[in-house]
Amino acid sequence: MAIRQATSSDHDAIWTILEPMIRAGETYTQPRDMSKKEALEYWFAPEKETFVWEENGAVQGTYFLKPNQQGGGAHVANCGYVTSAAAQGRGIARAMCLHSLERAKQRGFRAMQFNFVVSTNERALNLWLGLGFEVVGRLPGAFHHPEQGFVDALVMYRTLV
Repeated sequence: MAIRQATSSDHDAIWTILEPMIRAGETYTQPRDMSKKEALEYWFAPEKETFVWEENGAVQGTYFLKPNQQGGGAHVANCGYVTSAAAQGRGIARAMCLHSLERAKQRGFRAMQFNFVVSTNERALNLWLGLGFEVVGRLPGAFHHPEQGFVDALVMYRTLV
């Protein structure tokens, strides 16, 4: 088990993790009909540093780290995490978040912010709260969940210094 920087050779493996999440439309704001090319361009955008969780030669999770904003907000990091369906509930998201917090500190970020945590994503919400993030904002009805209708999105924040 190891977290390593992702390369272009990981694209197919990452797509197999991203596609079910995108198609479900329950946790990320990407269009549910997003193509593989568009998804990988988003996940590997130039401002992002992308990582994978690999075990026994198979990618089981992925995350990206980037500045949340430019200019005066560039000292705050932002991340996105996805774990394969088969590997959920095994602590991989937690390990990736802990890795991202350390990597963000190494890069000189002073805080990390999650801009849009869907309130119905209880596993992620509980994980982030358990790792010291606070809910600093609530966006009422900001996310259109495919089954639950309009639900709140949360802004979460944690200092790194």
